[in-house]
Amino acid sequence: MLTLKPNCECCDRDLPPASGEAVICSYECTFCRDCATVRFQGLCPNCGGELVRRPIRPEARLATHPASTERVVKGHAACLDTA
Repeated sequence: MLTLKPNCECCDRDLPPASGEAVICSYECTFCRDCATVRFQGLCPNCGGELVRRPIRPEARLATHPASTERVVKGHAACLDTA
């Protein structure tokens, strides 16, 4: 089952389960749409795979299969570049 991570691993922006701004790669690395397009040009900095819109789990299913609460933030060079 897909892990719905709660944040962008670059800028730490909150990405709730129903967010249309969350994107993932095939390894479930999770980013906000802004970081994915501006910082990574649509490619995962971890695996090089395509970043695509994360599916939204229906609200009724979140009760039995909740989103993750574990936040992941990685120190990618593009994330540290604030210029």
